[in-house]
Amino acid sequence: MFRHNGIFINANKGIREPKDLIGKRIGTPEYQLTAPVWQRGILSDEYKVPITSVTHLQGGLEEAGREEKINLNLPPNIKLEPIPAGKTLSQMLEAGEIDALVSPRSPSSFKPGGKVRRLFEDYASVERDYYERTKIFPIMHVVAIRRDVYEKNPWVAQSLYKGLAESQKITYEDLHETAALKVMLPWLIKHVEETEATMGKDFWPYGLEPNVKTLSTFLRYSYEQGLAKRILQPKELFAPESLESFKI
Repeated sequence: MFRHNGIFINANKGIREPKDLIGKRIGTPEYQLTAPVWQRGILSDEYKVPITSVTHLQGGLEEAGREEKINLNLPPNIKLEPIPAGKTLSQMLEAGEIDALVSPRSPSSFKPGGKVRRLFEDYASVERDYYERTKIFPIMHVVAIRRDVYEKNPWVAQSLYKGLAESQKITYEDLHETAALKVMLPWLIKHVEETEATMGKDFWPYGLEPNVKTLSTFLRYSYEQGLAKRILQPKELFAPESLESFKI
């Protein structure tokens, strides 16, 4: 999912463009969540807002007391602080106690005429331009196999991949079904056609080869943001069997 749409600001903080975030306090539900990693990386790469140029505030978006799921060991030049007990990021952003927010979800304080707004109000155009320039469609999830299952049954990796690819083929076909729309969007067919015109027929690519640039970018972000101790290569993430194909 493109993530420019998930960067929010307090409208009274004088933030007119991304570079105005430098020196500001930016909330995040968890520092290591995939969406904020993408958002911080894009702000750094595209808009010259370095990871080290802001203070990151971690806490629950709507419920107080949220903590990181993993222990972090960040370099000292990355400033990460917990928000005060009993507070939420949504409340703090509306009150101006933080200046901005990077999040997978929209805060409840984001409402028409309110103090919370998107950094990129015309986010669809910004995200489309980002894709056309970089060819990166930010990947959000991968499928993992328990190591003990894989080591006992190496064939599982390839079979699972084949099954998922076949399922995706069916889904692509369903999106073009005009007799009865498969998703509750009145102009679904037009949306699909516009997406294919911009991103190609396989606009949600699976596997290693079509995702090398996207995965390489994310792995670099993970390293730059202090989450990985070295820059991993995309191929390291995949079971070798999942990269093989056979003809019959």
